[in-house]
This record gives sequence, C-alpha cells and structure tokens, in this order.
Amino acid sequence: MGRATRAIIDVSAISQNYRLAKKLAPHANAVAVIKADAYGHGAVRVALAMEPEVPAFGVACIEEALELRAGGVKKPILLLEGFFTADELLLIAEHNFWTAIHRLEQIDMLEEAPIATPVNVWLKLDSGMHRLGFDAKDYRQAYERLQASANVADVVLMSHLACADELDKPHTMQQAVYFDQAVDGISAPHSISNSPATLAWPALHRDWIRPGLMLYGASPFEEAQANADQLVAAMTLESEVIAIHDLQAGEAVGYAASYVCDKPTRVGTVAIGYGDGYSRSAGTGTPVIVNGQRTRIIGRVSMDMCAVDLTGLSEVGIGSKVELWGRQVSINEVARHCGTIPYTLFTGVTKRVPRHYI
Repeated sequence: MGRATRAIIDVSAISQNYRLAKKLAPHANAVAVIKADAYGHGAVRVALAMEPEVPAFGVACIEEALELRAGGVKKPILLLEGFFTADELLLIAEHNFWTAIHRLEQIDMLEEAPIATPVNVWLKLDSGMHRLGFDAKDYRQAYERLQASANVADVVLMSHLACADELDKPHTMQQAVYFDQAVDGISAPHSISNSPATLAWPALHRDWIRPGLMLYGASPFEEAQANADQLVAAMTLESEVIAIHDLQAGEAVGYAASYVCDKPTRVGTVAIGYGDGYSRSAGTGTPVIVNGQRTRIIGRVSMDMCAVDLTGLSEVGIGSKVELWGRQVSINEVARHCGTIPYTLFTGVTKRVPRHYI
C-alpha cells in the first residue's frame, strides 16, 4: 500500500559493527553512540537491540536520553554535550545518566545540586578541537574539585579528536601528547577514541572507546582502510520505478532541463526525492542500483521524485526495486557525489520514510 520508499534497518549489522569495535579494542569498554536518533536509524529500537552487550550509550543531550528511558532502555546513558541548566542534574541523578563536564560553571552547578545520588562525570579536555573542554592549565583543578564533591561518583578523563579520519595528519598524535601531558599523574580512566580512532589509531583506544558512525556501517575515511572495509551497512534506502519514458537525443529531463540526452535514453522515474531526505545535491552520475544493476541519477532531484538512467538495463519495469544506498551501493560513494559526508545523509532521511527493522 502506498509508496514503496522505505529505509530498511538491519539491527544485527549494527551489533556486528559494534563487535568489530570491541575486537579492535579488546581491553577497552565501548560506549555505543546513538545520538541524532541513532544517526537516523531509530535510537530506541537500536538501543533495545544492543543493550544486552553494551555497557553504556552516548547521546548529545538530555532530551535524547529521556527518550531512551521512556522507550525502556535501562543501561547508563552518557550526555556528550553535558547539561545546560542546573535543573537537569535532578534528572541526571534520577535516571542514571552520565554527564560530560566541559566548563567551570557546570562544576559550580554540580557542587550545589540537591541530589541524593552522586553522578558519573566525564571531564572533557580541549586537546586541540577547540569546541568544548577545559584548557590544560585548568584541567587538574577541575578534576580535584570533582573528586572533592559528594555529588560526584566516578570520573573519566575524555577528549575529542579533530582529524582522526585523516590518517596522514600529525594533528591526532599531537592531540594525544597534549592529553597525556595534561592528565599525567591523575589516576582515572581515559576516553579519546571516536570511530576513526577506534578503526585506525590503536594507541588511543585506552579505557573507553566511543564508536558512532562506524556502528551504522559507514567508513569515516575517504580512502580504503582495512578495518573500515569490514563494516556492514545497516541502512538500505530503497524505492521503486513508477514511470518509464523513452527519450530521443536532445530531449531534457527534470527541473531546469539540466540534463539533456546525448543519445536515445530510457529514463525511469523513482518515487524518492529531497522531501524524503535524498540529497538534492545527488546530481547526474550519482550511483544507484536498479533491479540489481548499477546505473546513475540523471538530472535534478526534485522533492518527491528523481530520474535514473535505465538505458541498457535488463528486466526493468514499473515496480522495479531501486537502492539509493545500502549493501550494493555504499553511502560513502553517494556522499562523495553529493559533496557531503555519510552523517548528513543518514540523519537527513525524513519521517516520511518508514523504517522497517529486520
């Protein structure tokens, strides 16, 4: 019934990718990062499926954490951006949320909070990302204040890497050296590794890794990388052919007549567009799979539809299945054609597209 456009989510693939992270960092615990609705895959469904093997989940903010609790998720949940107002601390303590701390005002609020249960804190150092975190000169004092507070349970020392997905840049190891100097002499667990560091920087695995993008089967790297090549795509975005036109050389396709056929061309109209979250930047040449055969987008993507080149394809007709990304065409390749990164494609898939879980 209705449009065939849908996102098929294989939760077992997400668990498989999580196990790869654990295999690569066998001595580390692993927070499964499921912020932004598990990168568009459905945070509650993903968390419930993964919960038996995951010690904690990571989200951006308390609203995302509360949604998980309401959905029945019981494991600890780390607020990666921390808290914004003092009243959130009551909920953090009540629901066993862990919180990042990245500025002095948060420590002030935590010290004064009327909470009955101490909370776990992840103390963030700005080691070179220059987004959130304490400077090295203030970090030790921040740690000592947390240690002295009855409102604090355990403390993890954390930072975030800016360039770990660029394997030839020295910035990552420079950040690691800065981090190690700042925490020297502090006896507490470390957490530095995001997805690219989990995959390619084993010296940075430490005590807690934080895999995010890799859980969903997308590589954080522009180039091939042996560990990333083992990831399994968890989302397949698919639709179907709803119309076919045979055009002559010189005839145009789509808005602005941006694609003009240079030879007789069979054109298929597919029921998906930027209103569904398929990028308008997916111009002519962006790969798609039609009935198991590789072809391309032609012309401009419109709100509800796009056109694909069916010339020379066999056994294609109305209702033929079209994969926009998934196991047959990598979301990384689609992202390159769109001039973006897989994160934006995953999280851009709109609510109009039903999720089917397998």
